Amino acid sequence: MKPKVSIIVPIYNVEKYLSRCLDSILNQSIKEIEVIAVNDGSTDRSYEILLDYQKSNPRLKVINKKNGGVSSARNTGLKQVTGEYIGFVDPDDWIDKHMYEELYKTAQVEEADVVMCSYIREFGSHSKKKQFHMPEKVKFTGEEVHKKILRRLIGPLGDEVRNPELLDAWGTVWSKLYNANLILENKIVFTDLHEIGTNEDSLFNIEVMYFTQNFVYINKYLYHYWRENSTSLTSNYKPNLLSQWECLFNKLSTFIEEKKLGNDYSQALSNRICLNTLGLGLNELCEQNEQATIKIKKIKNILHHKRIISSFTNLDLGQFPIVWRTFYFFAKSRFATGFYFLLISINILRRSLR
Repeated sequence: MKPKVSIIVPIYNVEKYLSRCLDSILNQSIKEIEVIAVNDGSTDRSYEILLDYQKSNPRLKVINKKNGGVSSARNTGLKQVTGEYIGFVDPDDWIDKHMYEELYKTAQVEEADVVMCSYIREFGSHSKKKQFHMPEKVKFTGEEVHKKILRRLIGPLGDEVRNPELLDAWGTVWSKLYNANLILENKIVFTDLHEIGTNEDSLFNIEVMYFTQNFVYINKYLYHYWRENSTSLTSNYKPNLLSQWECLFNKLSTFIEEKKLGNDYSQALSNRICLNTLGLGLNELCEQNEQATIKIKKIKNILHHKRIISSFTNLDLGQFPIVWRTFYFFAKSRFATGFYFLLISINILRRSLR
């Protein structure tokens, strides 16, 4: 019998969290699922744990491969999909018991290509809901999907720039359920992180949304995003992030041109590049073995990058609240020292508000 949902789990050295994740998936209230667990060359006990689970769980497919990164693992999983819909779960996270039943029923009733829910950030000692400030349920159809979702994934416009921390909140793949045919027939895959550094989820979703006719958001907190994993890729210093993001921006620019999406999308990309100076700066703070003077020098090089300078030309600083306005004014004027010390303050505040 064809599964209703195929759930892809990319796995690399998560023995500490893997059972929690697998239990939450295998105990879903919707039973017609297949779980495609891709072991991406783990060197800990992750693969052994998977094989133990497989013995008593015929719905679990285990694939073992050489390490190639999360995009490679997800792409491997996509090749094995047999379900009507596709979901993604990261192996250090877990999901509500009714998550995929809720998403599947919504997809069926609304004839949706993509259904999205909200999520809860888990910090070990406490939890924090990710607020999207949306109605209980909202549906976008046809051209609305491009204007409301696709363009937002590329970058913010107008007062959307007020919250740089929300830049990629809509871009996660693990908060969504996808029509399998839409992905497989259009041959949509994940880009290698070695090329783009981060944002493989957003890039994937941008391609998906181009073909999506019906998108539904339900304001329910069904996914638990674990933020206390210090070995997570998002916690590590990335020495090549500037050049990798240049590749990401080029891909987005090419996408806009090839699809003839127009000036709003180009401006949205420019705004994304401006806001991404925050991520580039925070990445430099992650380097533990460098003095402040060296970090400031690296930040100065970032702010003098030709594409970043060009993007700031049309950024409306008046849309920002005062702190962010000051921060991005320093970026725009290439005042690296001020930018650096504000980064430290923002990072401290960010950690205290987790």
